[in-house]
Amino acid sequence: MDVNIHGRNVGITDRFESYVGAKTEKVAGLLPKARSFEVRVSRLSDRSPQHGDRVEVTIHGPGPIIRAESAAADKYSAFDIAYGRVLERIRRVKDRRKVHRGSGRVSLGEAAANDFQSVDLTPAPLEVIEAVATGSVPVVTDGTSGEEAYSPVVIRSKEFPAEHLSIEDAVDQMELVGHDFFLFIEHGSQKPSVVYRRKGWNYGVIHLVDEAD
Repeated sequence: MDVNIHGRNVGITDRFESYVGAKTEKVAGLLPKARSFEVRVSRLSDRSPQHGDRVEVTIHGPGPIIRAESAAADKYSAFDIAYGRVLERIRRVKDRRKVHRGSGRVSLGEAAANDFQSVDLTPAPLEVIEAVATGSVPVVTDGTSGEEAYSPVVIRSKEFPAEHLSIEDAVDQMELVGHDFFLFIEHGSQKPSVVYRRKGWNYGVIHLVDEAD
């Protein structure tokens, strides 16, 4: 596994390279097919509320990309935190696969295929779903008059190429990047979909359907 370290506005010393290299041995044991372990270090701006360094760790391999980042007073502390998050995400995916294979539980893909009839799940009424989709859900206020209505503001926008995945693979990717949800195109139905994390080891999936079809 190749180890690549890049610095932006911060020096990368031989000591730091050796420190990172020693840590990657554990990753190589957990992910023997991983191709590269990339570390990007950047110095936080003086205007940032948290001074110090930011470290982003990315692992590339034949499977999904694994990524984590952290900021701390120095690059060693920031790397340790990001490295710990990477290990935790790898373990979560491995543990989830062990539970799925060994306990006889119904997988998320199998549950979605039969409209979740095999699990203890009560669908929301159609009128509630429509209200959420159209934004007509009433807002509960404290009765104070004269206050301006709250209006959400989009502060960040991103675009990513769509990935065609099974539901199980989408859950794995969500865990590996450390997000609470993951957008994808469901491989079987070709529907835009999102998987999201619920409490414990439970997950949910939402499909978008074009009513014109």
